[in-house]
Amino acid sequence: MKTKLYVNSAKLTAGITMKDSDEFEFNNMALHACDEPSLILENRRKMADLLRMRLTDFVCANQTHSAHLYRVGAEDKGRGSTATENAVDDTDALYTYEPNILLCTFAADCVPVLFSNEKKGLIGVIHSGWQGTVKEVSLKLFEHLKNEEACNPEDFNVQIGAALSQEKFEVDEDVYLKFKALGYADEFMYQNPDTGKYHIDNQLVVKKQCELAGIPTGNISIDRTCTYMNPEGFSYRADKKSGRHMGFIVRRA
Repeated sequence: MKTKLYVNSAKLTAGITMKDSDEFEFNNMALHACDEPSLILENRRKMADLLRMRLTDFVCANQTHSAHLYRVGAEDKGRGSTATENAVDDTDALYTYEPNILLCTFAADCVPVLFSNEKKGLIGVIHSGWQGTVKEVSLKLFEHLKNEEACNPEDFNVQIGAALSQEKFEVDEDVYLKFKALGYADEFMYQNPDTGKYHIDNQLVVKKQCELAGIPTGNISIDRTCTYMNPEGFSYRADKKSGRHMGFIVRRA
């Protein structure tokens, strides 16, 4: 089972599953975008075994490209792990202080963000497709954590996961104007004079949002794997029936 671990210590594990032809549905982890849900659950169970956890330790959301966030409590353990019906509803950012809960986010070109704050014992995940980025989901989440959870932004460590590259993220003027309206994304966009299309580096815009929230640049890492061009990537842009990567993070007790 192909999995990329960004962090793997005694106290913290964070990573992303990758496309794998040896697994069911190429290691698709998403119940909302699959051919056979039972096979996705087998993939998730195998992943749980690899992480020395149980499937009921997972917490997943029904992602809607929103800027909505949710604080996960012990009572939420298992939500969305085996069915979408009991997942955290209409949410694209999850965080928790609870140990031994695996927070999950699903993407196929969108930007997954995994973060931790060791001093506060806090971890979280963000799903930031282009719509979430122009809604500033990452910036709003970290501002919330600063203002409502008394977090020091300098204590966060952020991993931006594999996503669609700027070369392959080609958009029309309407999307370009939404990014331009942010006021800080211009340096991460260019227009192709031959096609008239705009190309946006969504990962770097998300990174900028983290920096605007006060997170030091040195605390932010980016996996530049392109989910469109890399054979281990799931890409909705390349295939509308694509499976999904699962970005995940857990703090061990």
